Amino acid sequence: MRIRSAVIDDYEALCAIDSVAEMSLERRDQIRSWLGSACCHVAERNGRVVAYGVLTQHFFGQPFVEMVMVGREFRRQGLAASIIRHFLSIIAERKLFSSTNMSNRPMQMLFAQLGFRPSGYIDNLDENDPEIIFYHEAP
Repeated sequence: MRIRSAVIDDYEALCAIDSVAEMSLERRDQIRSWLGSACCHVAERNGRVVAYGVLTQHFFGQPFVEMVMVGREFRRQGLAASIIRHFLSIIAERKLFSSTNMSNRPMQMLFAQLGFRPSGYIDNLDENDPEIIFYHEAP
């Protein structure tokens, strides 16, 4: 597996593995925007894009993992963890933030396994499903 910066030519591959992009023009537009901002990274296996992640600085000026998406047939193989570890290795800051819905137990477990800690939550983004903020601080 190899992780690299995404390029605009990855657009169709990212849309194909993104379960939301299948039905959402808005997500497809978001993917195009992420590709244009140079904050998107892809995981490849045998030359095929199988997962992607988006790292931004929009969370109070702090590095923030905005998205991690793994293709359905490649889930539960450690790809999301690899992308997040990659982001931890490339940021200059000591802290990395991310978030997930309270209903997304698998992502919460992944954050815990990677040493992230809860740092609060935000109500009213998704009805009856608060967004939990997580952070990881480098030693």
